[in-house]
Amino acid sequence: MLACGSAMAEIQPLRALHYNSAVTGSLGDVVAPPYDVIDADQRAALLARSPFNVVAVDLPEGDPDPYESARDLFDSWQLQGVVVRDAEPAIWAHTQQYTGPAGGSLTRRGFFCRVRIEEYGAGRVRPHERTHPGPKEDRLRLTRATRTNLSPIFSLYSDPQGSAWGALEEFTSQPPTGEATDADGTVHRIWRVTDPHAIEAVQAATRQAELLIADGHHRYETARAYAQEIGGEGEHQYVLMCLVALEDPGLTVFPTHRLVKGVDRAHQEALRDALQRNFHITEVSADELAPSTGEGPLELGYIDAHHQQTYRLTLKDQSIASEALADRSDPYQHLDTGVLEALILKGALGLSDDDISHLHNFGYARDARQALELVRRGEFDAAFLMRPTPVQQVRDIAAAGENMPPKSTYFFPKLLTGLLFSPLF
Repeated sequence: MLACGSAMAEIQPLRALHYNSAVTGSLGDVVAPPYDVIDADQRAALLARSPFNVVAVDLPEGDPDPYESARDLFDSWQLQGVVVRDAEPAIWAHTQQYTGPAGGSLTRRGFFCRVRIEEYGAGRVRPHERTHPGPKEDRLRLTRATRTNLSPIFSLYSDPQGSAWGALEEFTSQPPTGEATDADGTVHRIWRVTDPHAIEAVQAATRQAELLIADGHHRYETARAYAQEIGGEGEHQYVLMCLVALEDPGLTVFPTHRLVKGVDRAHQEALRDALQRNFHITEVSADELAPSTGEGPLELGYIDAHHQQTYRLTLKDQSIASEALADRSDPYQHLDTGVLEALILKGALGLSDDDISHLHNFGYARDARQALELVRRGEFDAAFLMRPTPVQQVRDIAAAGENMPPKSTYFFPKLLTGLLFSPLF
């Protein structure tokens, strides 16, 4: 259970900084996807929509120091009234209407707030994945320059009764404060809620909540480093979050597939032996390569660059995984990405945590088509296609105090950057 009576996360309304539509026009022209999925062409396309697009600050360019350029530009936007700060604190209701995996319309419901920065621990804030080291220094330098949380951390909390959203829902019957549709067709809406009774009800509903970071581990750790660096009390001791209930029916998790390269003959033989020893191997069509959501022992899609044949791998017995992960909790022993890592990536292929963290002979694919293309073009030697990790499993592993391998989950849809900013001064 993700709750603790003696220690708890502190959730507060915030005096947000946000775009002034009277200056910028459509909110859709100035928001952007998360910085780490934007390439140079997409950055240029976003800026072509509006010179005020958030990507100019969140993914800065400039010579000699892009972070100084970000600071100067963001300061100028505030002086010009491009972005303005609210006079009173608010919690912001947020919905994301999107097309789900089965093709129907789904709506994920959450709210923006500020959360006091804590060390990771039971009853407060928990991570659920190991993180890559690279992005932290970049985000810390940007935070120092802008003194602002430019993008929110996405976190989950348990609210079986839906009390927090229930306190906000009536306000969403009004026209939204802002609305934007992203490239995936997801419609993002926000409502500013300043009603003190609603805010108190949200705080009461989350008073015993433990927050599980779903997306944004690097940014949370950056925020913690910045808070320690500045010291003392103030806005910098809080971080911008969007909270979604674990029980929300609009919560969707997609898998992230694994790719390997640089596999020499010895490791090819070790891989073949491990697959034959531990898995039932069945030929499938390319359309069947991605395994479906399901219970039971590990199932994987598999293709290698040499044979180009697509296979379904099914673990012969759960005891194989449990033995390989004997020092881990029972929920972790049933985690697909953890089992693959133990038996194949680290076991047969000899990858280290450092190899995985720094993407040395290792990579990821967002969907089956991309994984197939990368292997068929010879950019990678093999692909392992994963099932999505169930939300309950994410909860159980976090509650056991363990972290999953990186990118064990892909919560969809992503939060946009630019809906709200949280000043740290």
